[in-house]
Amino acid sequence: MNTKRRIHDGIVGAVVTIGAAMGYWIDPIWLLVPGILGVTLVQSALTGFCPLYFILDKTCKNQEL
Repeated sequence: MNTKRRIHDGIVGAVVTIGAAMGYWIDPIWLLVPGILGVTLVQSALTGFCPLYFILDKTCKNQEL
């Protein structure tokens, strides 16, 4: 699997998990974090632009593992 894809999946999974946990234990307003991330993923699927991949393209080398 591509290194950038693995980094992307790890970051997205962590943000969704942490946002849901904070929404459950701290304040329900934190549920906006995974909600906004979900909207961003849908937008990315429709337009082909992902802000996280944009950042990864600028910071990571192109390599296949």
